[in-house]
Amino acid sequence: MKVLVGDPRVWTPQPGGVAVSVGVFDGVHLGHRQMLQALYDDAAALPGVPVGAITFDRHPLATIAPERAPELLTTPEERLRLFEEAGLDFAAVLTFDVAMRSLSPEGFVKSVLADGLGARLVVVGDGFRFGLNAGGDVDELRRLGDHFGFAVRAVELLETGSGPISSTLIRQALLDGDVNAATGMLGRPFARTGRVVAGDHRGAEIGFPTANLDIRPGLLVPARGVYAAIAMLDDERIPAVVNIGVRPTFDGAREVVEAHLLDFAADLYGRDLTLEFVDRLRAETRFDSVEELVEQIGRDVVSARARLKEA
Repeated sequence: MKVLVGDPRVWTPQPGGVAVSVGVFDGVHLGHRQMLQALYDDAAALPGVPVGAITFDRHPLATIAPERAPELLTTPEERLRLFEEAGLDFAAVLTFDVAMRSLSPEGFVKSVLADGLGARLVVVGDGFRFGLNAGGDVDELRRLGDHFGFAVRAVELLETGSGPISSTLIRQALLDGDVNAATGMLGRPFARTGRVVAGDHRGAEIGFPTANLDIRPGLLVPARGVYAAIAMLDDERIPAVVNIGVRPTFDGAREVVEAHLLDFAADLYGRDLTLEFVDRLRAETRFDSVEELVEQIGRDVVSARARLKEA
């Protein structure tokens, strides 16, 4: 998959044009995949035209209103990997800085879609907004498409029992600890990757050594609690019990993400570890003694083994 980055003025438009979808695509969830499928379907009428997606290096609110910017489900790098897995021919990552924010709807279409990519087909969600102050909508995009020579298709959002699938809805499910609901909307288990760093060795001292993950700032982690998970180390998949929280039994103050890998012993410091969340076992709890905590962790391990065996 070809990746375009930076200023679209330096991109070379594809001879014959492209078919492209536009959005933040945080999570690349089932709703996004429905939109990409519509893109593929309509692009079939344009033989030989590459199919791709435009995303951003940050959430637009991080530039427009940083205090309201959400924690993200995926990094740009993770989105690119998911795009490639979806079979896209190319992806473009725009820098959503002040200059990008300041583009009028027509300026965005001209600089990015027309001059930058030579778009012939643009597929978006039916609530798509773009340009300065989100001034452009789907009707405006169609008008500009007529002017610059591309067709536009708006796709209705994929519905669940709770409403349209959205990155916002998935974030809320994870903040509620409902990783099962998030899995249903993502179409895959929610995963978080971090570098294993040294902790205070509390886990090892009580017989349950943990790998402590350093999660990139700005990325969402599920609600505090204990989870059954799969730890992915290179190509190896290892059952795990994951704790997210401040470890209140030890009067902790700093939130940690720590994983106890079952039936596994190796030095993981400095390595990247991915945790694939399967189920929430319980909420974070303060115990009256370390002994009570150890007993509960033992029960958590049994519960996690049973839950992961079912998954």
